[in-house]
Amino acid sequence: MFEQAFKNIDDTLRDSPKSWSVDAASIGPTTFDLSVKNPNGGEDITHRSPQEIMDEIAALDAESTGVLQAIKELLR
Repeated sequence: MFEQAFKNIDDTLRDSPKSWSVDAASIGPTTFDLSVKNPNGGEDITHRSPQEIMDEIAALDAESTGVLQAIKELLR
């Protein structure tokens, strides 16, 4: 049913920047994993490591502590 409906769709609507076709043979026969990477997805995102994130949080915390200390000194 889906295949018949898909055949009747205008070719310009089948694939778009946010959609793509996948060969059925590439889908895992036991897992049916559809988590393929969109070939039209644009650039890859590089994520920071957890350690880099923790280091930044610590640096921002130290900066905040310094600012609060300066405010306390002004209020004395």
